[in-house]
Order: sequence, then C-alpha cells, then structure tokens
Amino acid sequence: MSRLRAALPLFLLVMAGVVLYASGALSQLSPEYLVAHQARMREEIAANPWLARLSYIGLLTLGMATGIPGTIVIILAGGFAFGVVEGTIYSSIALTLGSLILFLASRYAFGAGRKHPPALVERLRHGFAHHPVSYTLFLRFVPVLPFGAVTVCLAWLRCRLWLFLGATWLGGTVTLVFETLVGAGLGDALSQADHIGLGMLLHRNVLLPLGGIALISLLPLLVERLTRHRRVPPPGV
Repeated sequence: MSRLRAALPLFLLVMAGVVLYASGALSQLSPEYLVAHQARMREEIAANPWLARLSYIGLLTLGMATGIPGTIVIILAGGFAFGVVEGTIYSSIALTLGSLILFLASRYAFGAGRKHPPALVERLRHGFAHHPVSYTLFLRFVPVLPFGAVTVCLAWLRCRLWLFLGATWLGGTVTLVFETLVGAGLGDALSQADHIGLGMLLHRNVLLPLGGIALISLLPLLVERLTRHRRVPPPGV
C-alpha cells in the first residue's frame, strides 16, 4: 500500500498529461493556427494581459510536469504571442517549476533511488557518480533523451536538488532562447507565406535560431573531447 501511495503523485501527473494530450489543446497552439487567429489572440492578450501570461505559464508548467511530448509547441506559441524576451522569461519559469514537480514526484515514487533502477538509468549511473555536475549539465544540454525523461532519470540517480534546479534552469533557459526565437520567426514567416512548408525553415528568422540550437547541442560534446584530450598523459610519462 505504501508503494502505491508513493506512486500516486506520479500517476496523477501521467494521467493529467494523457488528458491534456488527448484533448487536442496543443493543436490550437500550432504556429499555423495562431497566424490564422492572431488578430483575436492579440485582442485577448491586450484585454487580459495578466490572465493570458499566467495561463501560458500554467499550461507549460503542466506540460513539463507531466512530461508529455509536444511541449515545444507551447514554447513556440509563447515566442509568437509574447515575443522573444517575455516568451523566454515565462517559459523559463514554467520549465523550471514543471520540471521540479516531476522530479519530486518521481523521486518520491522511486523511494529516493533505494530500489534497483531500470536499465536506462543503470547505464547512466557510473558516469554520474564520478562527475555529477558535468553529467547533469550534459544531459540537460544534449537532447539525447526527451526533457521529461531526463528529469525522471535524474530522480532515479538521486541528483541533488540544487544541482537539478541549477542545471534545469541553465540548460533549459539557454535552449529556450533559441526555441522562442524560432517561434517568433515562424510567426513572421507564416504571416508572409500563410502555410507551413519545408521552405519556411530557410527563412532567416527561423534558420538562424535552429542553427543556434544545433551548436548548443554540440557544445558539451566539444568540451568533453577537449577535456579528455588534456587528461590523456603524453607518451613516455
């Protein structure tokens, strides 16, 4: 019974994510839909500025806390609706808060890592035990796994709370800047093309942020390669 009680918060989060995903609410946040209804959206934001912003933060917090796929759509919508600066700030708050909720629920459900972890987490344990800071930052910056899956893995690994919050905020916010730029760029591109196509990715306001995301993903790999080269002793030593 105690194990079921411990798993209840995580189960409720998963169910909330299923309901949110199945409701089709995310489809109304696609760039194409927002462009088609941008006049009404602007009016609603102007009429209820605080409610609109709090609703956005709440929706993205729920999406991050449940770990559902498709939260990138919400982030892009934030860039389209509020601009790069505001969109990044609101998304950063929601991402950190939602990830914290999922992290605490997962750690509580897993008994703070007392039980044997699944195979996926077991492969991460060795490196994490020796280099927890660099390993956590690597997982947050390099998209080897979905953001929610990394959160659950870090809970299994018994990552310290301060390290989790710092890495989540830093890694998430840096990536959010470029994702929000993509959202704002898609809005500009769609307002000119009125439809989504592959050619839209070549739009300057979309292509440059996408290139930034690719560079961020490769940066930890480059740092790791450089530091590994320095750790290797020269021949004859």
